[in-house]
Amino acid sequence: MSATKSIGTKKEKSLHAALKLQYAGDHGIVEAAVGQFVCDALKADGDIIEVQTGNFGSIKKKLMQLTKTNKVTLVHPIPHSRTIEVRDTKGILIRRRKSPIRGSAWDLFSELIRAPLLPLTPGLTIELVFVDETELRIDDGAGSWRRKGVSIVDRRLDAVRDTIVLADCLAYRRFLPEALPLEFSGKELAVTVPVRAVLARKALYVLKRIGLVEEIGKKGNSKVYRKAY
Repeated sequence: MSATKSIGTKKEKSLHAALKLQYAGDHGIVEAAVGQFVCDALKADGDIIEVQTGNFGSIKKKLMQLTKTNKVTLVHPIPHSRTIEVRDTKGILIRRRKSPIRGSAWDLFSELIRAPLLPLTPGLTIELVFVDETELRIDDGAGSWRRKGVSIVDRRLDAVRDTIVLADCLAYRRFLPEALPLEFSGKELAVTVPVRAVLARKALYVLKRIGLVEEIGKKGNSKVYRKAY
């Protein structure tokens, strides 16, 4: 695969770099200059790939500009499983364990809430990729107190398990199951799916902004919605 100089890759995690290469394909270019931007990958057919592990708000202006001239896929990795490796400052393995945390498609809304209108952008596809990953930590005393000073330094791609392609706003109907009552709250959505209530509320905020649900009132302290299609 051909590639430009490694612009902006010094702080790049291994997971991000591996997905760029995979999505670019055999004849694509990574770190490709497109107009005023450097994109994660440019496929042989001219489609652009941007890999974003978080904070969609930081990339929304770039995406809106790029979609004026090219089709763009925003690739968002979600952990299907995560292995945690802790090493000392010399790189010697101290311990290795499986994390009990598994991601779901609903995790998308934790990032999409910062750029809720992205699904309405013509030419933009959001692709969720479920991965097995290894999180590398170093016991250097400089990390969070919650981790007792252990720092997270990298995320490594071990395998791709599955993908969900959200090509337009209508694809987000998958987050509104048929089993929902005609009128429902965030709590009722959370129970029906099931999903954590905080993610259900974030999802409804986004789905409201893109026109798939409408807010019709309140029941106690809870907002009440209904499908808008």
